[in-house]
Amino acid sequence: MIKSKTIAFVAAAGFALASCQSPPKSAPVPSSKSASLLAMEQVAISAHKCWIASKDPAFKQYQMANELNSFSGTPRFLLVPAKHYGGKPLLVVQAQGNSSRVDAFGPLMNDPLGARIGSDIARWQAGNPACAAAA
Repeated sequence: MIKSKTIAFVAAAGFALASCQSPPKSAPVPSSKSASLLAMEQVAISAHKCWIASKDPAFKQYQMANELNSFSGTPRFLLVPAKHYGGKPLLVVQAQGNSSRVDAFGPLMNDPLGARIGSDIARWQAGNPACAAAA
C-alpha cells in the first residue's frame, strides 16, 4: 500500500512539474501593437537616444513630448521648446492606423535641421538605430 502511494505521489509530482515548463520558444508571441505603434516606438527610442539623451547641440533647445500611447491610432512624439514644455510643437513625428510609414512635419522641417531630421527618421524607420549615417 505504501509503495503504490509513493508511486502515485511521484507520478503526480512529475505531472505537476511537466505542467510548469515554459512553452517552446519557437512560436512567436503575437503582438497586439499596430504597425504604426511598432514603427513609432523604434523611431522614438532612437530619437530620444540620439537627439535628447546624447545632449546633441543641434537639439539642445528642444525637449521631447512622447505621445505613443495615443488612443486615436496616431502614435507620435513632439519636439517642443525646452523652456516652454506647453508651447507649440516645432516638430511632429507620427504614424497612423496600421501603416508603418512615419511622417514628420512642423517648422523644424523647414529649418536647416530639417534635412538631418528627415534622414535620421528614414534610417531609424528602416531598422538602423545608429545616431549618425555611416560615412
